[in-house]
Amino acid sequence: MVVVVLVLVAAGYGYFRYQWGKVSSAACSTCVAAANGAPYNVLLIGSDSRAGETAAEAQQFGNATNAGGQRSDTIKIVHVNPAAGTASTLSIPRDTYVTISGLPSDTQLSTQNKINASFAGGPDALIQTIQNTFGIPINHYIEISFFGLQDAVNALGGVSMDFPYPVRDHNRDTGVNESGLNVPQAGCQVLNGSEALALSRSRYFEYYKNGEWYQDGSSDLGRIERQNLIISAALNKAKGTYNPLRLNSLLTSVVHDFSKDNGLSPNDLFALAERYHAFSGSQLQSLTMPTAPAVTSGGSDVEVVQPDAASQMISQFLGGPLAPISTPPLDAYGDPQPLPEAPPTTTTTVAPVTTTPPASKKSTPTTTPAQSDIPAFDPRPC
Repeated sequence: MVVVVLVLVAAGYGYFRYQWGKVSSAACSTCVAAANGAPYNVLLIGSDSRAGETAAEAQQFGNATNAGGQRSDTIKIVHVNPAAGTASTLSIPRDTYVTISGLPSDTQLSTQNKINASFAGGPDALIQTIQNTFGIPINHYIEISFFGLQDAVNALGGVSMDFPYPVRDHNRDTGVNESGLNVPQAGCQVLNGSEALALSRSRYFEYYKNGEWYQDGSSDLGRIERQNLIISAALNKAKGTYNPLRLNSLLTSVVHDFSKDNGLSPNDLFALAERYHAFSGSQLQSLTMPTAPAVTSGGSDVEVVQPDAASQMISQFLGGPLAPISTPPLDAYGDPQPLPEAPPTTTTTVAPVTTTPPASKKSTPTTTPAQSDIPAFDPRPC
């Protein structure tokens, strides 16, 4: 969204309104209206839908036959505070175990499920689930496809990432490179759209050190971390890109790759442009919901929310108390875990939290690190 705002500044309001009119919009019955000038939250949904893909894209991502339906593979909430000129993101792991709200009456899905399954009911079901589970009001949403990230990075001329080691995406159980990630050399290099997408999708991330391949092992949580780093690199590239032709190309490239609620207007983004035109990736605080791996009684691998740490983090993210919660997150046994009221805090950094999930044959302790504790093997913007 910030990239689009930067395009607006360079390309001019009239051209932006013309392109913005091509974006698919839909009513959002679950979105909450925000007061004028008040902080607000935008849900960014990374959809794995294969609808509308070309033959080449089907070969890269799979097709609607072998990967039908849609799930929210990436769930990020952007908290924008226009008065303070700040912005932050909170990522929710896609395997977080919750009670799903808003599913159609004829659905075959269980309501006790991973949060990404709620997107089968569309954005409204996902938004309602987030609000009912975490007490985070959602004011707008933007849904972007695989192709959106790829096209945006290409239109920017690529993003620069510094790799400490060669990396790849390698599923050791199947021997398959799932996302196509393959960076054979270390150092600062420019990634094109397909390379940036492969890095952002990698769940079997491996790095080559001292003649041996090592696994990241954090799966979706490590992927969230690398997605945040790519976003930071893209913001830096967009901020430093003032060529109107390139920025016009960016806007033209992505208008068909994302959709939004019809309450998000050109005027909203124009106001953001005036306030955030100098915003850089280093200013974006990125948080991840504290969870721990667990296995349900049915044998499903899930992420279980850690209530105390989550309550503290959400309060910090919102800058105030949580909204009322009707369906708290679930533990591995499907029992609700109410989020306690977090004490007032003046700090802007969430300390590392080590927790132990409910007993399970596969459950292991996990640590949710502060954003500054990026693993040494992960690439960084350069």
